[in-house]
Amino acid sequence: MLEINLTPFPVLKSDRFTLRRVTRDDVPGIYNMRSNPEVMRFIPRPLSQTPADAEAVFNMMDEKIEQNAGLNWAIALREQPESFLGVIGIFRIDFDNYRGELGYMLLPEHWNKGVVSELIPIILQFGFKTLNLHSIEAIIDPGNHASRRVLEKSGFRQEAYFRENCFWDGQFLDAVVFSVLEKDLF
Repeated sequence: MLEINLTPFPVLKSDRFTLRRVTRDDVPGIYNMRSNPEVMRFIPRPLSQTPADAEAVFNMMDEKIEQNAGLNWAIALREQPESFLGVIGIFRIDFDNYRGELGYMLLPEHWNKGVVSELIPIILQFGFKTLNLHSIEAIIDPGNHASRRVLEKSGFRQEAYFRENCFWDGQFLDAVVFSVLEKDLF
C-alpha cells in the first residue's frame, strides 16, 4: 500500500508561481473563490455563504495534510509568495491503488493566463516521482471546456463518461473522468 509523508510540506516552484501551503491568511481568498457562483459553476459543492464556510474549507485542507491523506497548495506569484491566486492539488488519494485526484480552482482574474497549464506538469512530476503514484485522475463537468482543454494539453486522456452519477442541487449531473499514467509521461 502507498504511504506518503507531507512533513515538511513540499513547496514547489514554476517560472511564474510558487506552490505553498494554504494558511489561515488565505481564508479571505478561499471565501472570494468559493462564494463566487461563476467559479463554482462546474463544482458540485455549496457556495461559501460566510467567511466561516471558507474557514471550514481551509480546516479540511489542513487536516488532509496533517493526516497525510491529500494536499492542496495555494498558488502564489513567485515574486509575491504571500499572494493567493487559487488552489491546486492532489486532494484525494486512493492508497490501495496508488491513484490520486487532481483538482484546481482559480480566482476569475487569473483565468485564461496559463496558470493551470504551467502548474499541472509540476504537480504530475511531484505526484509520480515523489508520492510514487501510478495514475492521476481529474473529474470534471462535461460542460467545463476550459478544464478539458488544459487536461488534454497536459497528457490526460478521457477515461470515462458517467451519466447522471452525481445528485446536486436537485438534479443529476454527468461527470467526465480524465486520467494519466506515469508511463504516459516519463
